Amino acid sequence: MQHRSYPQIRKLLEEGQLTCMELVRNHLAVIHQKNHLNAFLSIYENEAIARARDIDQKIKNQTAGKLAGLVVGIKDLLCYKDHPLQGSSKILNGFISQYNATAVQRLLDADAIIIGRQNCDEFGMGSSNENSAFGSVRNDLDNNRVSGGSSGGSAVAVQAGMCQISLGTDTGGSVRQPAAFCGLLGLKPTYSRISRYGLAAYASSFDCIGILANYVEDIALVLEVIAGADEMDSTVSRKEVPSYATELNIHKKKFKIAYFRENIENPSLQEEIKSIFTETIQNLKSDQHVVEPIDFPWNEYVLPTYYILATAEASSNLSRYDGVRYGYRSPQTKDLSTLYKKTRSEGFGREVQRRIMLGTFVLSASYYDAYYTKAQKVRRLIRDQVKEIFSHYDFILMPTTPTTAFKIGTHSSDPVEMYLADLFSVQANVAGVPAISLPCGIDKQGLPVGLQLLADDFEECKLLKFSKMILDQRQH
Repeated sequence: MQHRSYPQIRKLLEEGQLTCMELVRNHLAVIHQKNHLNAFLSIYENEAIARARDIDQKIKNQTAGKLAGLVVGIKDLLCYKDHPLQGSSKILNGFISQYNATAVQRLLDADAIIIGRQNCDEFGMGSSNENSAFGSVRNDLDNNRVSGGSSGGSAVAVQAGMCQISLGTDTGGSVRQPAAFCGLLGLKPTYSRISRYGLAAYASSFDCIGILANYVEDIALVLEVIAGADEMDSTVSRKEVPSYATELNIHKKKFKIAYFRENIENPSLQEEIKSIFTETIQNLKSDQHVVEPIDFPWNEYVLPTYYILATAEASSNLSRYDGVRYGYRSPQTKDLSTLYKKTRSEGFGREVQRRIMLGTFVLSASYYDAYYTKAQKVRRLIRDQVKEIFSHYDFILMPTTPTTAFKIGTHSSDPVEMYLADLFSVQANVAGVPAISLPCGIDKQGLPVGLQLLADDFEECKLLKFSKMILDQRQH
């Protein structure tokens, strides 16, 4: 079935030219046909078909919700009541979610159809989806290449047509990086825009639920439905949720855009990404936007700050997985101490263990002030500097990733090399601002190149509007 945006699909559903049943069966056929990509861990086939039947009836009765018939996949970090939740980890073997995440509940209330649970890096820790207990997710464009991480299954599912949109999570670029590698749009909203209730925590002050899609319109509609206040999450913003979808086409303003000289001059930036970045700047200028290079004095501290703070929070958050109440429990235990040690060393993968140990180290009494406290102060400086930029500019333009999708196994033996894949994406998470990755071209091997736009807090409306302008222009 050819790609269509959800508003186009909805029109066909209402005119009776298409049914939700047909949509679901089409997506299921693709899921089975492309099973080798390893994007889904569970497929809710019978349930999705039954739900499609009910929603078809609602459409006939004109009582259907805002997202009726939208087929959605959810990352294996989001709670969906009475369905498995494993964080793609052995440690949560057999765990069944007791409730719905707020974002999931809001999708269901709007009559979306959840088709399955998607593979990811274990607990969201990774940039290639090679850290899953269930194996790597393969890129649909080249099956020997990574999908990006940690929301790799979510990205490939949309890329391959297994679902219309996916909900992923973005802690340091985990929605935008796979979006770039798979040629999609990936939005990380402002921290606190979407409730984190029902999201298995990795680093609580960074984690965001994000959206992967082929169309800006689809992201706008879904964000409108899932964003907003929630009494179950004390950190969520109470700011009113705008009508993102209706504002997409309003007034074609000219914008002021900044980019960092340091990014363009970075030696690890792939040559083709650099030239697409430069070409995009020229196109924006010729369209009468103001685009200016600026310096970012804290540039070299962004990635280390992220890894110190995120691993510290991971060490604290993941201490709850101990084999006592739920999930995997080692059979080789003699007493409580060996139960904890063996369960955690057998249940967690190597990358998760590495980050827990790093985090425990930076939180230890001897190093707390030297690392954790200092990193918190630097984070504040980075955020203040980013906010200062937004007092003069509408957006910051950056590459999403230093390279296009690399081959599976390329960086597996060198964690530092793998962490550098997050070089450009962590900035938005450290500052807490919204960011979106846009497909902006391909390299010599035909692999997608993603560029990202960052905006000020809660300016998703402006971000989506400008993204649509850029993509519409590329098509012409």
